[in-house]
Amino acid sequence: MSDNPVSLSARAARRIAEILKSEPTQMKLRVAVTGGGCSGFQYSFALDDAQADDDLVIERDGVQVLVDPVSLDFLKGAEIDYANELIGAHFKVNNPNATSSCGCGSSFSV
Repeated sequence: MSDNPVSLSARAARRIAEILKSEPTQMKLRVAVTGGGCSGFQYSFALDDAQADDDLVIERDGVQVLVDPVSLDFLKGAEIDYANELIGAHFKVNNPNATSSCGCGSSFSV
């Protein structure tokens, strides 16, 4: 499939494409890890039109996701997915580096 250290599921790629339909063509989804949340770190998802030279660019089905080098250290081996569940629809990260996470899955610890 891909040599990227972070992968993107087909469901996530479809949802990102839907979101970006109404945005300028240069927009991409940026996934980052920041300090905070109930477990120590949290995932951040935002639209971004500025790609840094050292960003990892993940491409699937015509969409691009950006990950900065610092966040990449926490996300190596992870899959970015999209879930539509009873509790709501959301992007989620299946992260093998997380030793624990909060109940909603938006924060984690390593």
